[in-house]
Amino acid sequence: MTQKIMLQGTGSDVGKSVLVAGLCRLASNRGLSVKPFKPQNMSNNAAVSDDGGEIGRAQWLQALAARVPSSVHMNPVLLKPQSDVGSQVVVQGRVAGQARGKEYQALKPGLLGSVMESFELVSAGADLVIVEGAGSPAEINLRAGDIANMGFATRAGVPVVLVGDIDRGGVIASLVGTHAILSDEDRRMVTGYLINKFRGDVTLFDDGIASIRTFTGWPCFGVVPWLKSAGRLPAEDSVVLERLARGGGKALKVAVPVLSRIANFDDLDPLAAEPDVEIVFVRPGTPLPDDAALVVIPGSKSTIADLEDFRRQGWDRDLDRHIRRGGRVIGICGGYQMLGTRVIDPLGIEGGKREIEGLGLLSVETEMAPEKTVRNSRAWSREYGVLLEGYEIHLGRTAGIDCGRAPVEIDGRRDGAMSADGRVMGTYLHGLFGSDPYRAELLRSFGIEGGGGNYRQSVDAALDEIAAELDAVLDRVWLETLLG
Repeated sequence: MTQKIMLQGTGSDVGKSVLVAGLCRLASNRGLSVKPFKPQNMSNNAAVSDDGGEIGRAQWLQALAARVPSSVHMNPVLLKPQSDVGSQVVVQGRVAGQARGKEYQALKPGLLGSVMESFELVSAGADLVIVEGAGSPAEINLRAGDIANMGFATRAGVPVVLVGDIDRGGVIASLVGTHAILSDEDRRMVTGYLINKFRGDVTLFDDGIASIRTFTGWPCFGVVPWLKSAGRLPAEDSVVLERLARGGGKALKVAVPVLSRIANFDDLDPLAAEPDVEIVFVRPGTPLPDDAALVVIPGSKSTIADLEDFRRQGWDRDLDRHIRRGGRVIGICGGYQMLGTRVIDPLGIEGGKREIEGLGLLSVETEMAPEKTVRNSRAWSREYGVLLEGYEIHLGRTAGIDCGRAPVEIDGRRDGAMSADGRVMGTYLHGLFGSDPYRAELLRSFGIEGGGGNYRQSVDAALDEIAAELDAVLDRVWLETLLG
């Protein structure tokens, strides 16, 4: 019989995704067949699953941790924000439409069937399924029709462990407050809680645990320390961009404008892991740094809207100065589309404006089209003559003179474009920097010897380190019950 557990948070960004990944790796290391599951996810950091659809990047990582192929059924509902009030809705890996906030609330009950179907498929043959909630069950204003937290847990009969983030403060109030406002039915689903991101002497929180027990009756299943190894894992939620900072004084500074609808920003993680590379995520209202040698324009869920915002920030003028100083530019996916002379959306797929002038750094034009390209890809760098491995998730077709200098070849077809002087390039291939040989050649072109490390092995090692830390700090009785 498949064992099942669900981690829900007292809020967003409490570390659920990392804990699920760590538990998946711990279970796998013990020889169990374990799989991750998240009923509903909201993220523009998507991945292409092994069965060829879109899922949240966190579920792709959790499948890697579990050492099982990733599947669209591990994240049956994915919301990809396109504006402040609306999202693209992806169901079981395929685009099902678009919905504004209130419209989606009305759609949710109809999606529960797909969620339960996927959960059954994921559970089949598994010893353990570890489910991740979204946001918090304390958002009782969203409880009606819920498929992400208690609505799913009660329907599927999955016991819940709450996760509280002590690093942000107020963790006792968060847990006790959640207990206070949950309905009796939902409260009965909670079997206990975890304290996450603790720094310092854990015995200092003994009185806190006693207080939580007094108010709620819930047992504590462990106090998890600040997991430094988690910094080597791909990040999913754009909220982390609010606090990302890299040390200064590195040999190569890479500037990354934080677009309003930035997507797949974990493309930069392999570069950030290089000891001689400083990544600067440039927030709105801040100019692109003058001393950056490379500007990377990342993916976007709304190319036209983000291009308008790019200009509002004055980044287009900063980019022109960067080019005149001899700097280089790489655009990935939506960032590639922005580098051209024009982006048109005749069918209004992105909503809003139908046409916009591009940044004009590549002689190409992009036309948005309803067909979405979603696939894992093995590719070849025509620029450096090395193998690449990545994925494509994009709308639109790009063509023009500079495509004749395509920097990438994917399955025998040319992809992307490069300027005549070789200092501006764009591609639809995500994961470019994750190729160790490509990263080494790119750094060498800036006079840096690096890129020799195996990025995937580094991620895998981080998962093992997190699993070992969880094994050391979690309640033995609970852990042995969970892992058998």
